[in-house]
Parts: sequence; C-alpha cells; structure tokens
Amino acid sequence: MDAAFTAEQDEMRRTLREILGKRCGPDEVKAAVRTTAGHDRELWQQLAQQLGLPGIAVAEEYGGVGCTPADLALACEETGRALLPSPLLATAALAVPLITALGTAAQRSGLLPDLAAGRLTAALAVPGPALSTALALTGDNTPGEWAGGGRAGGVQARPGEGGGWRLYGEAAQVLDGHSASLLLVAAHTGGFARSRTLLFLVREDAPGLARSRQVTLDETRPQARVQLRDTPAELLGAHADNATDEAVLDALAATGRTAAAVLAAEAVGAAGQALARTVEYVRQREQFGRPIGSFQAVKHRLADLYVHVQAARSAAYYAAWDPRQGGLALAQALEALRITAGEAIQLHGGIGFTWEHDAHLYFKRAAADELLFGPVHRLRAHAAQRSGLFTTPQEKVAV
Repeated sequence: MDAAFTAEQDEMRRTLREILGKRCGPDEVKAAVRTTAGHDRELWQQLAQQLGLPGIAVAEEYGGVGCTPADLALACEETGRALLPSPLLATAALAVPLITALGTAAQRSGLLPDLAAGRLTAALAVPGPALSTALALTGDNTPGEWAGGGRAGGVQARPGEGGGWRLYGEAAQVLDGHSASLLLVAAHTGGFARSRTLLFLVREDAPGLARSRQVTLDETRPQARVQLRDTPAELLGAHADNATDEAVLDALAATGRTAAAVLAAEAVGAAGQALARTVEYVRQREQFGRPIGSFQAVKHRLADLYVHVQAARSAAYYAAWDPRQGGLALAQALEALRITAGEAIQLHGGIGFTWEHDAHLYFKRAAADELLFGPVHRLRAHAAQRSGLFTTPQEKVAV
C-alpha cells in the first residue's frame, strides 16, 4: 500500500479547502441549512463546475472525472472539516454507485452525466430507520424485512397497467430527500411467494409523490419523509423477470462499504477541525493569569484527542484504499468525532455549553451520523461477525 498522495490529490484538497474556507464558515453553514434546499445551491454549482465534485468517482464516458472512490473520500475529508451541507453524500456516495452497478445502458447514459455535472441530485429512500441495515453496515441485509418483507409497511411495488410500476408506502428518514431531483426507492415486490427487494427510480414531479422536510438534530444532514401514493416508477436495471434480489442486495452492500469509507473520511475531517478550533481557543483563553492550554491537565486531554483523531485518520485512509474495511473505519471515525466534539464543548467552558456555540455543530454531526449509520458498537459487531472473529475452531472446520 502506498499511502502518499499524488500531486493531483494534493491540489484537489488545497483548492477545495480554499473555496470552502471562503464560502463555508459557521455563519454561512447556519444560513445555508435554513434555506428551502438545505444547502447553498450557488456553492454546489461552483463545486460541480470548477472541481467536478459530484462526478469524481463517475467514469469519464459519462462525463465524470474518472477518479476512484478514494479520491471522493479525500474530498469528503475537506467537506467534513467545513461541515458542508450539500447533496454530495446522497448523490455521489449512495445513488451514483447503485445506478452504475444496476442501471441499464440507457439509464446510465441518461442519468450519470447530469448527476456528475451537478444538474441532478439524487437520494436513496429506504423504508424506516433502516439505512445502515440496507447498506449492510450494521447487519445482514439479505433477509429483506427492512424493505417490507411481503407484509404491510415499508414500500411495496406492483406492476402497473401498460407497463411500468406503481409504488405505495413511506420512507421516513431519507437523506436529502426533500430536495433531490431523483429518488432511488428500495421497495418490496412479489408478495410472500416471490418476495424480492428491488430498486426503482422516481422523478421529483411524479404524481402521488409527497415529500416533507423533517426536523433533525443536525441541520447539515437534512432528512425528509417520503410518501408514495400509487406513484409511477421505473425499475432500476433490467426487466423485473431478470432482476434478482441478490444483485440488488449485493449492490447495496458494496455501496455501503464505499459509503462507509467516505463517511469515515468526512468524520475525520470534522473531528480534526473541532480539535484545531479547541486548541486555538485554549491558547487564547486565560485563567489565573495564563492560557488554560498551558495547564498540564488540559494538555493531557488534548493529547488524547490528537491520538483518537490520528488513529481514525489512519483507519479512514486505509478504508479509502480498501473499502472492505469501511465499517471498522467508520466506527473508529464516528467514535473519534463524538469524543472530540464532546471534549471541545467541555474545554470551551461555559460558552461551549450554549446551544448556539459553533462547537455544537460538530456534536450534532457526531450524534446524527451515529443515529443514521451506526451505532458504533453495532458497526464493530457486524464487522467482527463478517470476519469470523467469534467463530469457534469447530465451526471453522465445519464451514
């Protein structure tokens, strides 16, 4: 493994940090999340046109940059530092890999260029609070109960008259679902006898589609409730008779591994920035006639945080190179962000405990990400189960 960054990667990180430093300070973040879209549309277009950010991991034949998911992870470390509210995660890390893996040639050529250019945004709609399960991050996604399981609940799909499909049901926690131009909806079909989970494309103007933005702990991670009332949809991929449950679930699991690596890098960026802001504060804040950063107890706490952040960064970089380790890296990064954000509030003293202080932006991000993609102990438990860590020698021989 060569952990050194290329000149192109360094330049991308430098340029992105420079743009976000000018356009994405704490005040700008708070203003952007309170807009209808939940993000700064002008900044999103700038990032798409100047850096090709949404299309970093899209093949060049579809108008993308043609880089690897590792480059997307490095870019997301910078967006994490600024807590950038944007549709980048939902579009580039979740929707694009699924369309690339499952879409027909016509679907790929019709959707990927617009997604890569930032003209379209997309969101993955999974029923209930089951995104981490659907992506196989905290459990096995093969049973399919998370998508409805052939019973009431979730999202159900049935063939429509004259071709096409009709969806009905609800997804309650759809990341960036209120503003996405395109929804990828995981729905159950086939009833009890031929139970399958398939993915469907739903346009923002589809009849019967109702979306409402939800109140969330972290406003930089906007979520929506998506309701489908006999909504027309297009199957993602080949004809339903040829579409297999295994292909969809495997694609979701592969997307989950890559998304975990991207999320880990993003969390590391946020944790590193929270630590940097705290170090700057303790250098300036004086007590008993000296900066509080000179006190040994404070130094020890900051040193511990530095170790947490650096260990998480190493894990995130390794997962960017080998996404199979994405789950463990995400657990390490989310834990580092939670600990660092909590300590940042403590070390800022009384002002840090005010809800309006910038330190709470990092704390909210840590809590919200763990609710969406964790919790940490389940990420680690599933990774251990997949690696056979708790398998007895007799079970290994039987296998």
